Amino acid sequence: MSIIEKKEKNLNLLINKLNSLTLTYSQPTYEIEKIKTEKNEILRQKIKIEKKNQELMREHKHLKEKIQNLQSEAKKRSELEDNFNQEIEELSQETENLVSEIEKWQT
Repeated sequence: MSIIEKKEKNLNLLINKLNSLTLTYSQPTYEIEKIKTEKNEILRQKIKIEKKNQELMREHKHLKEKIQNLQSEAKKRSELEDNFNQEIEELSQETENLVSEIEKWQT
């Protein structure tokens, strides 16, 4: 269970307790209003935290995709560079062979 899930579970338990407090105890009106106000504030904070969590999850997904794309691009460039280096090596070997053949003909 993640930290967010634990906090949400605890928050829901607290809200339920606040609800039961207002229903079971006969308290002065100002205390009941105070508890309701606190309950509403906790609910607003919960909603705000959930929205922030959703934003962070979207951003995390976007950044993860961006990293994967960059890794893929880097791999492609590395493969192209390897192919280019191999072709240069082959051309260099061909050039050496041609120079060797020319030297044979000149002697």
